[in-house]
Amino acid sequence: MNIVKKLFLYFWLIVFAIFMMGPFLWLLSVSLMPGKNVFSFPPAIFPSFIDFKNYIDVWKYMDFFKYIWNTVVISVLGVVLSIFFSCLTAYPLAVFKFKGRNAIFLVLVSTMIIPAAAGLVVNYLTIKALGVMDTYLAVILPSAVSVFNIFLMRQAFIGVPLEIRDSGRIDGASEFRIWYQLMMPMVKPAIAVIGLLEFMAMWNNFLWPIIVLNDTNKYPLASALSFLNGQFSYNFGWIAAGTMISVIPIIVVFLFTQKYYMEGISGAVKG
Repeated sequence: MNIVKKLFLYFWLIVFAIFMMGPFLWLLSVSLMPGKNVFSFPPAIFPSFIDFKNYIDVWKYMDFFKYIWNTVVISVLGVVLSIFFSCLTAYPLAVFKFKGRNAIFLVLVSTMIIPAAAGLVVNYLTIKALGVMDTYLAVILPSAVSVFNIFLMRQAFIGVPLEIRDSGRIDGASEFRIWYQLMMPMVKPAIAVIGLLEFMAMWNNFLWPIIVLNDTNKYPLASALSFLNGQFSYNFGWIAAGTMISVIPIIVVFLFTQKYYMEGISGAVKG
């Protein structure tokens, strides 16, 4: 009886997974079937034939190596800065006892209700005042600190026993050394979660790079794919192939960090 229940459960889980993956499977199917009507009904979730012509053509048309390199530089720098500043901000809010700590944290969390689009003008004026327009820094700086990441890291630091910090103080270590050498290794799962989420956000960043980068040769991949939408909107197979190429690195990064993902999220919830 238990086997029957498990088979029934797994069957519906597989059906639900296929349903949720429907748009992705349709995009993959379109990219592998050049010359087919992509808007036919019912939609082709699974390709009836496999042809990589769309991938070959779009790779020849676009300089993917250049745009991938731009995206890698922006994403890696963005992830490093976000992890550093988020951990540095969250640590005192988690372990230090000072007046107004909870009020500061409440104000930070309350800013999460502000729509991201509302900050575009402010961020643009700030970037322009700093004199870093048309550079990678202009793309990275507005997202270098995320309130959600601060919240996640604060909860992770709260879950670390205070005895670890006290042992470092007994040995005469500075507070920065305690944070870097003792506390940071204890919150690796949460750091992996931040790294994954920030990498996905930076890799898929589309609108902001177009606003602050005048030189199209500096565009990340998501922004560069807009060329396909503009010039080859009739050839949806090219757009699908370019999109599939852009999501491969995200899948690879997720496969390497998935074992930390659930552990980091559950640690934040428990904290």
